[in-house]
Amino acid sequence: MGVANWITVMLNHPSDIVTWTQFLLQYRPRRNITSTKEHPTSGWDRPSMRRCWTLLNQTSRTFASVIKELDGELARTVCLFYLVLRGLDTIEDDMTIPDALKQPLLRSFHIHTFTPGWTFNGCGPDEKDRQLLVEYDAVVEELHLLHPTYRAIIADIVENMATEMADYHLASGIETVDDYDTYCHNVAGLVGEGLSHIFCAFRHEARWLEDQVELSNAMGLLLQKANIILDVREDVDARRYFWPREIWAGRISSMEDLCSNTAREQAVWVQSAMVADALKHTVDALKYLQLLTNQSIFNFCAVPAVMALANLHMCFMNPEMFDGHLKLRKAETVSLVMRATSIRNVALIFSEYARKIHAKAVLEDPNFLRITTACGQIQKWQEHYYPSSPRSYTLSTIFNEVKNKDDSRDTHKLRSHSVFGGPLREKTAVLVGDAYATYKLRFPLLNMDEGVK
Repeated sequence: MGVANWITVMLNHPSDIVTWTQFLLQYRPRRNITSTKEHPTSGWDRPSMRRCWTLLNQTSRTFASVIKELDGELARTVCLFYLVLRGLDTIEDDMTIPDALKQPLLRSFHIHTFTPGWTFNGCGPDEKDRQLLVEYDAVVEELHLLHPTYRAIIADIVENMATEMADYHLASGIETVDDYDTYCHNVAGLVGEGLSHIFCAFRHEARWLEDQVELSNAMGLLLQKANIILDVREDVDARRYFWPREIWAGRISSMEDLCSNTAREQAVWVQSAMVADALKHTVDALKYLQLLTNQSIFNFCAVPAVMALANLHMCFMNPEMFDGHLKLRKAETVSLVMRATSIRNVALIFSEYARKIHAKAVLEDPNFLRITTACGQIQKWQEHYYPSSPRSYTLSTIFNEVKNKDDSRDTHKLRSHSVFGGPLREKTAVLVGDAYATYKLRFPLLNMDEGVK
């Protein structure tokens, strides 16, 4: 950041200087994939994997930072998984590829992904991630070095995603909200499922996590829908129409009207409906994060989630998003990265943005009630599990409370039932819950299934 930019930040956002100072002094990456001791797991000593890490940096800096900090070989596996999905997404999004070529390319992408030496240079010159496909042979080479179990998971998810993508004709748009949910599941919900399978295969999470399909799907849909809202101008300019016709048809005549100045108020109401639709996945996303026990995996999932909420807040009731791509301030981004290290912190961040979104809502908005309800559900969940003012119970207050409730019972019943029964059990659960939330204690899960060795 140059001197002129620093001066601008100091004048417009003085608190950002404090955030940057804290980040530079306090934040330390969990690992350095380029160090010699990390080479056996990161693969940095191999030219092909080193190129994959570079391609990851070029495609997404936000995801790259959290992927690199995953434990052991999980980082390399998720890096390759992400690059495969990004390559697939690039082919789907490139509207310069004729449908006669795109359809068979999508339906056979899971085969090309494991074909040594395969590359593709048919993307348009303006496609931002075309270089990934030009050098895709490096990704293919590294995939063959993964354990067969991880390769099988990646191949299965990619085949399902590519087939579903091919079945959608995005040039004509998506009709209903149900179609929109189905599309987002196919391009993002399946990613959540695949990642859960990988986490469990590495034995970093309990085996039953991969059965939480509804929750992992919600996490994927929240991230995908936030990106679709944020990138609307870029998508409309490229003739990619992801916003369902059911939401906008009654207010504008075409998606191009969203980005014109002729129907700006109606466009804002449509945008509000899209934000309300995205917010319906927030509580289930929090529930998924609540299940994670590995710190590096939690950070990997939590940072994009809080970024999604921040982007929804930035876009909500902001007509500037229709003029071009909005972007979070870097200081806000690094603040979220530093804070999103425990489920309690993430719940509080979600609640903070819910309050901010609700504060921007206006009564004239047809979606006012839906927005209010969604924001209220986030705050209710947060206050229930991780209250802003943690409950403080001591053993003396627990026994006194139990005793006051059971004054009519004799001493034997008090000791055998009341104290050692329900009330004490409930208060103990509260104590354990508060310890987990406040001090970020991680309790080991018993009887975890054996993973791949």
